[in-house]
Amino acid sequence: MSFAPNPCYNARMPRRLTYLAMLAAILLAGCAQDAPTAPAVGPHGIVEPFLRAWRDAGGDSALGAPLGPPRWVDDYQVQFFPAASVTAVDTARAVVQPLDAGWRAGYPADLLDLPAAPLRASISLADGHDSVAQPLAPLTATLRLEGYSGPAELRLYDAQLRPAGSVALEVADGRGEAAVLPRGRLGPQWAIALVDGQVAGARSRLFTLDATTSITTGDAELDALYPRILGFMQQDVVSYELNGRAVRGYRSPDNPLLWLRDHVYQGRAFRYFEPDMTSLLDAFRDAQRPDGSFPDVIDYPERFVTATRKEVESDLEFLFVQGVYEAWQATGDDAWLSQNMAAMRRALRYITSDPLRWDAARGLVRRPYTIDMWDFAYGPTTLSPDGKPAPRHWIAPDTIWGTFHGDNTGLAQALRLMGEMERRVGDPALADGDDQQADGIMARLNALSWNGRFFTHFVPEDPSFQPAGVDAGNQLSLSNAYALNRGVLSKQQGELIVKRYFQRRDFSRAFAEWYSIDPPFPAGSYGMAGGKGELPGEYVNGGIMPLVGGELSRGSFRYGAEAYGFDILRRYADLTRLTGASYLWYYPDGRPGISGPDTIGTDGWGAGSMLAALIEGAAGVSDKDRGLRDLILSPRWAADPAFTQVRAVARYAASDGYVAYTWRRDGRAIRISLSSSSDVAFVRVLLPDDAPQDVRIALDGVEQPAAFSTSQRSRYATISLSGGSAEIVVSW
Repeated sequence: MSFAPNPCYNARMPRRLTYLAMLAAILLAGCAQDAPTAPAVGPHGIVEPFLRAWRDAGGDSALGAPLGPPRWVDDYQVQFFPAASVTAVDTARAVVQPLDAGWRAGYPADLLDLPAAPLRASISLADGHDSVAQPLAPLTATLRLEGYSGPAELRLYDAQLRPAGSVALEVADGRGEAAVLPRGRLGPQWAIALVDGQVAGARSRLFTLDATTSITTGDAELDALYPRILGFMQQDVVSYELNGRAVRGYRSPDNPLLWLRDHVYQGRAFRYFEPDMTSLLDAFRDAQRPDGSFPDVIDYPERFVTATRKEVESDLEFLFVQGVYEAWQATGDDAWLSQNMAAMRRALRYITSDPLRWDAARGLVRRPYTIDMWDFAYGPTTLSPDGKPAPRHWIAPDTIWGTFHGDNTGLAQALRLMGEMERRVGDPALADGDDQQADGIMARLNALSWNGRFFTHFVPEDPSFQPAGVDAGNQLSLSNAYALNRGVLSKQQGELIVKRYFQRRDFSRAFAEWYSIDPPFPAGSYGMAGGKGELPGEYVNGGIMPLVGGELSRGSFRYGAEAYGFDILRRYADLTRLTGASYLWYYPDGRPGISGPDTIGTDGWGAGSMLAALIEGAAGVSDKDRGLRDLILSPRWAADPAFTQVRAVARYAASDGYVAYTWRRDGRAIRISLSSSSDVAFVRVLLPDDAPQDVRIALDGVEQPAAFSTSQRSRYATISLSGGSAEIVVSW
C-alpha cells in the first residue's frame, strides 16, 4: 500500500508505467471516476495507519507535522516527524519510535529531502553475494519495482552517510540489476532507489563494507609475500598477564622475551593485521624509571625475568616515542595518546640531558662503541656481575665512547613526531621547539658524521682511537638503511645511501647486500664469550639481515630507485619461498644464522620491514595523520612493465582506517580507482619511462591542471583530493 500527502497527486508519476500499474496508482490516489471512497485523511494530510499512531502519541503537541509523505525503508513504510518516526506494521497498525535530537544525521539526506515516489522499491544483493563486502570488489544489486519498466537510479552511502557512488539501471517487468562498487568509510552501507528523482525505496544495510590487507599484482611471488609474512609474524606473538593486565607483543627472533626495540620495529608491519597496538607500550610506560629512561625488556613473571636495560644502549627513549606515534596512527585514539604525552616528554628530556647518554659538547646522543645499535661494546670478552664470561653489555672504565649516527637520526625523527603529537593533543607551544631541536641535531650530525656517501659508523670522542684491522671510514652500517625512512635526510643523502648499497651488491661476496655492517670487524674485536658475532660475517658483524633489505627496499622506492626496490622484494620472496623461513641474519653464503637455542625462523623484524616495503614502498601508502585520514598515495607499479593490473588494500586492524585502490596500465593510460577512510589525499602516480613530458590528468571524468614531482629520474603526476574516493586517469 502506498500513501501520498495529496490523494490526487499524479503530476510526476514515473514514465512507462504499465497499464495495470497506472490504473492501480490512480485508484489508490482516489482520482478514478468510479474510485471507492478515499481513506480518511487527517491533519497535515496524514493517512492511516500513521494517523491513528500519530494521534495516540500526542499529535501536533508531541510529534509535530510530518516531514513529508511515508517512504519505503527496509520494506516497511516509514513517516518521519520532527521528534519521532512512525513505521507501518500493516495496513491497520503503526509503531512510533521517538527520535533524539540530531537524528537526521543518521539518515542519508536524500532519503529525507527528495520527494517520495508513488512506487515501492525493494533493494537487495543478487543471489550468491555475501552481505560483507571488500572495497572496490564489485557486487550486483537487485532492484524490484512491481509493475514498472523504465530507468531508475541506485545511490550508495557509506557508514558516515557520505555519497559513495551512483549507478543508472534499466528496470524491465519490475526487476533490474546493477553492478555496484563498494567504497567509502567502513561499516553498514545505505542504498536508495530513485525513479524520476523521487525516492522509491531504501535499504539501511545493503551490505557491510570491511577491509582486509591484501596485495594482488599478478606476480605469483609478490602475491604470496604478504600471506607468508603474516604467517611468520603470527608465530612471533607473546601474550601473558602482567600486573593484572593482558600484555601482547612481538618477540625478538633470538630471544623469547618482549624487548621494546623488537616490538616497535615490527609494529611498522603488524599494524596492518594486529588489533592490539597498545598493551605492551602501556606496560613499558608503567616501567619507565623516574629519570625518564626505559628498560630494554619488560617483566616476564613466568620466566622469572624482571625488567632490565643493557647499559650500553641509547635508543630506547626515541623508540618509545616512535612506537606510541605509530600505535596512535593505527588506533586513531587521541585519549590514549594523551595518556602517553608526559612519559614521552620525560624520555626525550632524559636522552638529551643525562651525561651518560648526551654529549653536551657535540650536542648529540652518545654511547659506547657498539656495532650499530646492538647491545655489546668494543673489546674482548668481559665478566658479568655474576662472574661469568660475557660480551661487554656494561659500562666500564675502559669503555670507548662516541657518537653513533643511528641514535641521532632516530632521535631527530622522534622529535618531529613529538611535534606532531603536541600539536594534536599536547602543548602546541612545545611543538616548534621539538622541530627546532630535530633540525639542530641533524645539522650537527651531518657536520660530524656524514662522509659525503653515507653516515660514518661511529665517531669516537677520543680522536686518537681507531679500531684495529678495519677501514672504519668505509664501514656502511645498517642504520643508514633505517635513516632512509626516518624523514630526516635530504633528497641527495637518501639517493647516495641507496646508491652505496647497490654498488655493494656483489653476488660473488654475498647472496645479498643487506649487510649488518660492511666491511666487518676482524675476529675478536668484539668478544662474545663464544657466541656468534666474534667472526666476520656472523650476526651483526657483517651478517646479511633481511631487516636491512626491507628498509633499503622501502628507501629505494622513496628515493627514485623503484626498480631496485622491486628487485629486493623479489629476492626476499624467493628466499622465503625456497626455505619456508626468515632468519634475523644469514651468513654471506646463505646459511641461516642460528644464534642459540631460542632462535626462530620466523623473524618478524626482517619480515616486517619487507612488508612495510611492499605496502608503503611498492603500493605507496603513507599516512600523514592517524587512521589514514591524511593520505599520500604513490603507486609505483609503473616501474616494472610486468605489472598491468594491481589491487592493493592496507587496513589498520585496530581502527577503521584503510586505503584500497585498483591500478591498471591500459595502453597509454594509467587508471586508478580509489577508496579510503581519508578526509584528504595527495596522489602521486609514477609514470612509466615511455610516457612523454606532457600528460593529461582527469579526476572523476573532469580534466585537471597537470602537476609533477621528480625523484632522480622518476616522474610522478600529482593531484590533490578532498575526500578519500576518486577515479583518476593519467593519459598521454
